[in-house]
Amino acid sequence: MLVVFDDPVTEGTALPVGDEEPAARAQGFYFYDKKESYNAWFTFSLVFDSKACKGTLNLMGADLIDDETRDLSVVGGTGDFFMARGIATIRTDATEGYFYFRLKMDIKLYECHV
Repeated sequence: MLVVFDDPVTEGTALPVGDEEPAARAQGFYFYDKKESYNAWFTFSLVFDSKACKGTLNLMGADLIDDETRDLSVVGGTGDFFMARGIATIRTDATEGYFYFRLKMDIKLYECHV
């Protein structure tokens, strides 16, 4: 199954998201890639368009859903995040049926000096 999404990214805990202003949008897709368990492969962009930040962070990788925390690679970015590299650690924080789930994400970006 392939799922395409364009969802708000907020600092709040409402599920589904209420009237809170999103900090960014998560735009991308994922598909389930194992027969034995529900594991997914994600690729998406966090799109920032505010006075504080403009640009994208691009993430991709395997989401081993049975693990408490999972790491996705930050493989690039644009604007304020030009050529970003790093790791996004995600944790499923809440679910509501099959349609709504909330992930907590901790992103660490790295600099490389030549």
